[in-house]
Amino acid sequence: MLEKTGQKLPGFQKTGTTICGVIFDGGVCLGADTRATNGPMVADKNCLKIHRIHDQIYCCGAGTSADCDNMTELIGSQLELHRLETDAMPRVVTCVTRLSQRLFRYHGHISAALIVGGVDSQGAHLYNVTPWGSVDRLPFVTMGSGSLAAMSVFESQYKENLDEKQAVQMVDNAIQAGIFNDLGSGSNVDICIIRNDGKVDMHRNYHKQQLNVRKYKRKKSTLFPKGTTEWLKETEIILKSKIEVSDMTDE
Repeated sequence: MLEKTGQKLPGFQKTGTTICGVIFDGGVCLGADTRATNGPMVADKNCLKIHRIHDQIYCCGAGTSADCDNMTELIGSQLELHRLETDAMPRVVTCVTRLSQRLFRYHGHISAALIVGGVDSQGAHLYNVTPWGSVDRLPFVTMGSGSLAAMSVFESQYKENLDEKQAVQMVDNAIQAGIFNDLGSGSNVDICIIRNDGKVDMHRNYHKQQLNVRKYKRKKSTLFPKGTTEWLKETEIILKSKIEVSDMTDE
């Protein structure tokens, strides 16, 4: 309707990220790449996309960096006030509910696509929260512009009752798949491991195995023999490169 009346619609900023998470037998593992983009440019090669919300609750963010930072800090402060009031550690579902309610209130104008993972008295949990406030609880999940490449790794390698080593390896492979197949994702792999005993390990620039290593050399140039492409029509145009003095005088 606005376009028909001649109004110019506002543009949008395309963002790029690959984030993922998986539940294993003993906790939950989160992963993210470290490339921050500003349109077609790389703004930061080693930014942190895994945010701490509470002691045993962490969150991966895709979308606008400022929105992800603001949302996680806001909900983190609310959960700390909740802990002080109830004298109990907050549950992961409480965090997800607060995130969902606030994002739904703004109808998607807060560009924050989140993967929330954590451990509480009920065990390990993994959720994804869209910018519109919808929530899914899943055993493994990916989000961001490189999510399809990362999901292909999970779909082919996931199995129940994973141990910690297998989960970390799978998350590393999934993020690297996003890095190599999505221009908006790149640089390094960050991994966060949240265990059922409450211990949290944050690995910055985690690299154990490099995928998609090119094992062949490209030719410097490709020459096609004359006649490869059929000539359909040929036109010759002769242009004059000098202007005669007599013509300039007449003007």
